[in-house]
Parts: sequence; C-alpha cells; structure tokens
Amino acid sequence: MDRNRKMSTVLTPSEMGQTKANICSRLLAVKRRSCKTYTQIAEETGLTNVYVAQLLRRQAQLKPDTAPNLRAALPELTDDLLQEMTKPPLRSYDPNLIQEPTVYRLNEAVMHFGESIKEIINEEFGDGIMSAIDFYCSVDKVKGLDGNDRVVLTFNGKYLPYTEQKSEHMASRVKTEANGS
Repeated sequence: MDRNRKMSTVLTPSEMGQTKANICSRLLAVKRRSCKTYTQIAEETGLTNVYVAQLLRRQAQLKPDTAPNLRAALPELTDDLLQEMTKPPLRSYDPNLIQEPTVYRLNEAVMHFGESIKEIINEEFGDGIMSAIDFYCSVDKVKGLDGNDRVVLTFNGKYLPYTEQKSEHMASRVKTEANGS
C-alpha cells in the first residue's frame, strides 16, 4: 500500500506543467496585489529585476537566505508558496511564446546580432561561450540622446572556454589504485 501511495505522488510532465502554471498564477497574483514593479521588488531584495520575474515564474530557485527579503517585499507570500519556490524549478517555456511580439523581437535581435557577438566573444576571450547558468540579466529604462525612452538589456554571463577532450582527463576512465583497476 505504501508503495502505491508513493507511486501516485510522482507527477507526469503534463501534471508538473499544470502544477507550475497554478503556482505561477498564485505568485503573480501576489505581485499584482502588492502594486509593486519587478524593479521595486528587486531593489527591496537585492536581486535583479529579471531574476525576481524568474522567481515568480518558477524559472529560478529561491535561495533560503533570500526568502526573508522576498517575504518582506511581498508580505502576502504564503509559507507553501515560499517552500515551493525553494525547490528546483521545472525550467521550461511555452513554444507558442515566440509569437508574442516582444519575445519575437528579442529572438530576432539575438539571431541578427548573434554571429557578430559570437565572433567578438571568441576574439576577446578565445573559443568558448557565455554561461546562461552563471548569468545575470537586467532590464533598464534610459533616455536616449533624442529624448526617447530606450530599453537596455544587460546579459552578464561567465565565460566558459571549450576544453580539449583528452581521454586521460575523462573521470570515468581514470584508474585509481583504491579500486584496484
């Protein structure tokens, strides 16, 4: 009986997506009722505005040390929501999201400038990439020289060099004296 009970708590990918959608809906309702912007919450928590949005969309994991700051910024956050936010998230996106104009334009900009950005990264750092895990992102509003509002996106990722794949460095192939191999 216990085994069946444990098995019934395992969620299918569809159920996980539905659960995530429900939690996100509740989190975004708390934000909406607070009447605070992501930037205001970010200033109160010491996080970036994009990271706050990621937390409330369950795309990032809330660290225990940050939870009190988030609760102070959003007092309506319940214990169950905070607990859920400290679990590793199901990072995903709706493939239809690309049809949303802002997301489409961001994708278009990265695709249009991507090859040049890649060349400059390689020129400045060598053969490697920018991490999207050790990564900071923010959205800022500034006035352009013409007085019009401008969007400033900052992508700040750790540089990760590609490594030469030598068989002697393969941990799965390294023989140790301890196991007698």
